[in-house]
Amino acid sequence: MDEAREQRQIEELRRSHTPEAVRRRLGQEPAYSNLRDVVYGAIDGIVTTFAIAAAATGADLSAEVIVVLGVANLVGDGISMATSNVLGTRAAGQELDKARADEREQIRLLPAGEREEVRRIYANKGFTGADLERAVEIITSDEDVWVDTMVTEELGLSKVGPSLWRAGLATFIAFAVAGAVPLVPFFVAIASGTSEAVAFAWSTACAGVAFFLVGAFKARFVDQAWYHSGLETLAAGAFASGAAYLIGYLLRGVVDAA
Repeated sequence: MDEAREQRQIEELRRSHTPEAVRRRLGQEPAYSNLRDVVYGAIDGIVTTFAIAAAATGADLSAEVIVVLGVANLVGDGISMATSNVLGTRAAGQELDKARADEREQIRLLPAGEREEVRRIYANKGFTGADLERAVEIITSDEDVWVDTMVTEELGLSKVGPSLWRAGLATFIAFAVAGAVPLVPFFVAIASGTSEAVAFAWSTACAGVAFFLVGAFKARFVDQAWYHSGLETLAAGAFASGAAYLIGYLLRGVVDAA
């Protein structure tokens, strides 16, 4: 079975590495993955919403209060996270623009020094002698290529950044959808008259499953076993939620006094 899978993988690689396939693939703009935005938004949505439910349950608040606080958090914190991600992404793009402008200015003012930097970069990659000089000549003959080389090789910046609206939207949707999961049992409790304790038990189970599924989903795109990634995410969420419940429980006297 493993040999057959490996053979299929080899055939797929061959099809994707024909001259035409390589030309077509490398001729396109590299795609930016929004995996970070989705995972970040989903985990934070579950943690913050379940933390509210846990703290409120620990403080002995009603299901109605938990739902109001949870929904307000989904909207307010979701918008805040999405906006913050957009601004952070925009700042990264502005950093790249400034780096390009700085490198272009340095090339204009001191081209010999910038050529020496290119020479050193490619010498560190193993180029020597005539091959090294030819590489430097080719790269520095095109200012755009020259600038791109300095930005990526010297400064370590990526030429490809995410779309602002995609980054913000991915974060908000993941936050809202995943964050709503721990609230569902409290909606059911209000409709059916179930006690807050039972609702919280179900909310805990739902949050745990959601944490695990987010981690397992992430494992599809990284080199990590799905169960390991799921358990890792579950452990992080359990720690944060447990701390919130403990704080709510310790401060419940303040709520009762009020």
